[in-house]
Amino acid sequence: MIISRLRYLYHYKGFILGSVKREFQSKYQNSLLGAAWTVLNPLAMIIVYTVIFSQIMRAKLPGIDSTFAYSIYLCAGVLTWGLFAEIVTRAQNTFLEHANLLKKLSFPRLCLPVIVVANALLNFSIVFGLFSIFLVVSGNFPGLVYLALLPVFAILVAFAIGLGISLGVLNVFFRDVGQFFGIVIQFWFWLTPIVYPVSILPEAVRSLMSYNPMAALIAACQDILVTGQWPVWQSLWPVTLLAIALCAFGMRLFSRHAGEMVDEL
Repeated sequence: MIISRLRYLYHYKGFILGSVKREFQSKYQNSLLGAAWTVLNPLAMIIVYTVIFSQIMRAKLPGIDSTFAYSIYLCAGVLTWGLFAEIVTRAQNTFLEHANLLKKLSFPRLCLPVIVVANALLNFSIVFGLFSIFLVVSGNFPGLVYLALLPVFAILVAFAIGLGISLGVLNVFFRDVGQFFGIVIQFWFWLTPIVYPVSILPEAVRSLMSYNPMAALIAACQDILVTGQWPVWQSLWPVTLLAIALCAFGMRLFSRHAGEMVDEL
């Protein structure tokens, strides 16, 4: 069933790629600098984090004597979280945003979540590419361990889209779902060690981080980019299984209610 769906989606690759291209171009259609903003915005963020935290505030990570350690720690966490948040928040609204398209055109509805992921990965690759250049220039590139980011990001994308599709279907029938999750994700950000190291938390609170699936993914990225260490793969098994379960649940939910969604919209 999954293979047949993938084949069906492959036949609409032109529609998917065209949608990604149109959305990317539309963001900068009426701006003077155009697509240059895709570089300038993340570059400004990286410079601000680096200058403010490493030079002005001179923020340090416990046990790591490096000028840019906290800046890299912060960028690694924020950029990784940004990819997750963009996929989930856009996926949960994609069926509502494209209601007219769903009513007028006949195409696989799963194209919409695929477009969401493709757009998010395109934006992320630009930002993370600039961040990687910064790591090389500043002499903080982690080396071969950098490749470990690929499976980590793959797990993150699967977790995000599985959650996003599930919320997206529910959001069509219960509009409070989107509003409620908007609040949840704000708390979720601060309950994840992104701007602070987990080592500063009390032991009782630190043990609760094992129940936060994003904590393991963020920690894996920070370990790779800050300390140059391979992630603790065992810690990623729970979120991997959760990602698979959410993808299966989201697909089942979508399959059962795909027809009803068009009527509801």
